[in-house]
Amino acid sequence: MFGIPARWNHFKSKLLLKYTLSYILMFLIPLTLVTALVYESAVRSLRTEIEQSNVNQLNQVKTTIDERMAELQEIASKISYDEHLTPYMVRHPLYSADAIRTLASYKANSSILEDLFLYFHHDSIIYSSTGLTYVNVVFERMYKFENWTSEQLLRDLNELKQPMMRPAEKVSVYSRNDPMLTFLVPIKPNDQYPYGTVVYLMKESKLTGVMDSILSDFSGSSYIFDQKGNALTVNNHGASPQAEDLKVLPTLKPGIHSLSFDGEQYSVVVVKSEANGWLYVTAMPSYQFFSRVAHIKELVFLIFCIAVLTGIIAAMLLAKRQYHPIKDLLEFAKIKNHSADNLKTRNEWDWIKQTIHDYNARIDMQQPYVRNQCLLLLLKYGKPDDPEIERMIDGAGLMLPQGQGFYFSVILAWDETAEGEKNWKEQQHLQEMLSEFEFAELGTHVYGMEFSAAEQFALIVSLSASSRKEAQDRILPIIEAIKVWVIENSRLVPYFGVGTLYDDPANLNQSFIEASAALEYRMIGSNGRVTYFEQIAELSIPSAETFWISRKTILKLEHGLKQGNELVARQMIASIINELKDESLSVSLLRCICFDLLNSLLRTASELGMNEVFQNISSFTSFESLEELEVKLCSLASRICLQVERNAETGQHSLMDDIVAYVDQQFADYTLSLEHVALRYSISTSYLSRCFKEKTGYNFSQYIWQCRMKEVIRLLVNTDAPLKEIIEQVGYLDAPNFIRKFKKETGYTPGQYRKLHAAKPEAVKLQSVKPQTVKPQTVKPHMPEPSVPEAFEGP
Repeated sequence: MFGIPARWNHFKSKLLLKYTLSYILMFLIPLTLVTALVYESAVRSLRTEIEQSNVNQLNQVKTTIDERMAELQEIASKISYDEHLTPYMVRHPLYSADAIRTLASYKANSSILEDLFLYFHHDSIIYSSTGLTYVNVVFERMYKFENWTSEQLLRDLNELKQPMMRPAEKVSVYSRNDPMLTFLVPIKPNDQYPYGTVVYLMKESKLTGVMDSILSDFSGSSYIFDQKGNALTVNNHGASPQAEDLKVLPTLKPGIHSLSFDGEQYSVVVVKSEANGWLYVTAMPSYQFFSRVAHIKELVFLIFCIAVLTGIIAAMLLAKRQYHPIKDLLEFAKIKNHSADNLKTRNEWDWIKQTIHDYNARIDMQQPYVRNQCLLLLLKYGKPDDPEIERMIDGAGLMLPQGQGFYFSVILAWDETAEGEKNWKEQQHLQEMLSEFEFAELGTHVYGMEFSAAEQFALIVSLSASSRKEAQDRILPIIEAIKVWVIENSRLVPYFGVGTLYDDPANLNQSFIEASAALEYRMIGSNGRVTYFEQIAELSIPSAETFWISRKTILKLEHGLKQGNELVARQMIASIINELKDESLSVSLLRCICFDLLNSLLRTASELGMNEVFQNISSFTSFESLEELEVKLCSLASRICLQVERNAETGQHSLMDDIVAYVDQQFADYTLSLEHVALRYSISTSYLSRCFKEKTGYNFSQYIWQCRMKEVIRLLVNTDAPLKEIIEQVGYLDAPNFIRKFKKETGYTPGQYRKLHAAKPEAVKLQSVKPQTVKPQTVKPHMPEPSVPEAFEGP
């Protein structure tokens, strides 16, 4: 960029950073949400799986313990019906031994029993597998309960009517403390009036062992609660809820619950026994679920990090790619010479917006000029092949729907005697007035333009009509309206030359030639100062029986040649030859007509000073067929049109000198092209290309390249400006391509060229751009050799 402060890179990088962040956020937010959902789903799924596993295991615990309790009740039932264990048999001196042995066998049937006792109501003796003993001896000396007093014990033994499990408590067994469970079953079971009680003693470890074997690697606390909510047994593995929190557990319904104890989250599983109404509960801290999914967490995190890293790299590449067109736009816009205040508040988009606004302002200023040049090209060369120029003509409103529009040309000229009376201001007023106007009542739109002929102005008339006859009938009122319009707005009355009406704007160049021919015969105008090309045909009317080429046709051909319009000239020659082919003429008359046609071209050549044509006139007069004559006449017409262009170049203040000077001034404009220069000076591109090569010794693109090379070399050796800025300053936007061509031209890259000059200044003075080889020419090349200044700094 030209003259942009260094802080511009900050704005550029800031916009690039915005693009990068936007792309990162575009994928990072959905990725984070999806990852969180996947992780949460995995944790929830694993948690559900673990909890359901706990439910299944707890159901198995319940089933196993229920079976053990059912076995104990079945033993009690058998004892109640065993004939060896009746009150009479256990008290009989002879049969008491058999009763003891029978009790021992019943004890052996259960693996969880520590001891088994048989007690008959209101008896002081209690019977066990080891013998009979006093009740107070057994429960005060052998098994001393921590919370079960003798009075409570006797009351329960004598009054109990339903099976009862006492919660686990510490029991002193011969000076050893063991947590034990006591299960009391009245006999006979389910009898309204039991006569005794079977007492089962079980170590708590036996019951918890059953739970541990089934729950296996369970980490948490497990509980068994009776129907009244009393904790029969508690089995802790790790941290457990506080005692006051346990009051909530018996109130829970069977299922899975999430509870908070002392600020910590627990997963609680509850199963209820249908047999005895006991609740089986497990409580597991929730953090244990996350410890079990640690490997999933690590895997998800690893995948997430890889995705984020890949996404960031992709986002940076996409952002850079997205920013590249903006960078190209900035280079294309050639932003320069802006104040620092604007730089503080603007970013790249603001610069581009401002630049486009400036370009639009320039286009608006140049649009009238461009429109004038486009319409002038339409008059001289017909409908252009350039789509851009065609769009400009369409945008002017000239084109009408096919079959509904008709067009013709009018040329205005003023008397030479009036030239002195016409001042510059009035001429400008006329140009502005005639540039574009309309007659709505006549359905006509008029476009005016000044062209090279002195004191002449050309008009293109576009009228809407449904038929040619209707359009033809409106020509006279239209011309009269234009005449009145001019007279009302100017004190000078011009002459009018009116061309033929056409239904295609592509034929306006022919109508223009016809209007020019009509203007030359202005003195025969039947309508004051207006001459119609159609009237010229009436000047020389051949006899009814004699064929000859119409004067109108010859005039149109001659004026096409004088205008240098090779296309119209070739069309007229082809039309005349085809007309001769269609007529049945004698050979003598046909040859006379052919010579008359040839004379018209030779007369025009003589008027243009082309004396060399007559030195080889025999080559034109010898022909054997109309086709051969047509080829020779077209060749001569091309030479005449070329001479017209050359004369026009000489007569218009050395046009090529002006063009070369313009190119020397504007070579750094990246929009400079052969087409735009041709449009600016109202000449054809082929003519410009040919004459430019003859003038400078270089074709147009070579000349531009040499000018830019010269300026680059000057800046390299005179300044320390960055290479990219230098290349952009001379109007070359593709820096790599320029460097490649520079090296091919000089043998060095620009950086090497600059360093070489610093190391060997005298040697570099001999370095210059290798000139293109050109053919000898009559005009000295305008392009000077590039010179290398004395000193420079920089890479």
